[in-house]
Amino acid sequence: MAFALAYAVPIVDTSAGHALTAACTVVEWVVWGAFAVDYVVRLALAPRRTEFVRRHWLDLCAVVLPLLQPLRLLRLVSTLLLVGRRARMAPQIRLTTYVVGAVIGLLMFGSLAVLSVERESPQGNIRTLGDAVWWSFTTMTTVGYGDHAPTTGLGRMIAVGLMLSGIALLGVVTANIAAWFISRFEKDDVEERRQTEAIAVLTEEVRLLRAEVARLTAEREKQRH
Repeated sequence: MAFALAYAVPIVDTSAGHALTAACTVVEWVVWGAFAVDYVVRLALAPRRTEFVRRHWLDLCAVVLPLLQPLRLLRLVSTLLLVGRRARMAPQIRLTTYVVGAVIGLLMFGSLAVLSVERESPQGNIRTLGDAVWWSFTTMTTVGYGDHAPTTGLGRMIAVGLMLSGIALLGVVTANIAAWFISRFEKDDVEERRQTEAIAVLTEEVRLLRAEVARLTAEREKQRH
């Protein structure tokens, strides 16, 4: 939340002074630094550090990338990536909640990111936050009306990321719905098989009971004669 606020304020408030912009930049780096410390601590506590680095190479790239080229967009990507990877490790977070949060986060940060790089472009047509949000929504849903489009290289890179993210999220939602239906069908099949087996067992018990009644009746008739 602190990172989102610090990232959004200088973009939305174009009249923000140097002091406020500097304070927001410091907050961004502090939040990123917290995740960097988290990675270093987990690396130090890992029994096999080489295997830890190999298994968490994406975390390492997200931590090192802003140091190589300290751009605000790189800090945005690294922070979102680290938050997402840590959130996926929490078993109590449901898939639906994660997807909804990812959609909202991508829309918000995608809009702010494209607005920050396109607003000052001479050929750009994304000038306001409303235009940026509309563009992000149409891009994520892969509709692409074409009324707004990025003109800078960085803006087009953001567009590619939103497109791929939208397709991935749509695939996750579709797979989740399909898995739910399959699980329901499997549950119904299991219940039906259980009922069939119970009926078969009951039928066999009735057959044995009839045979036992018939045997007892025959023995009683023999005793009478």
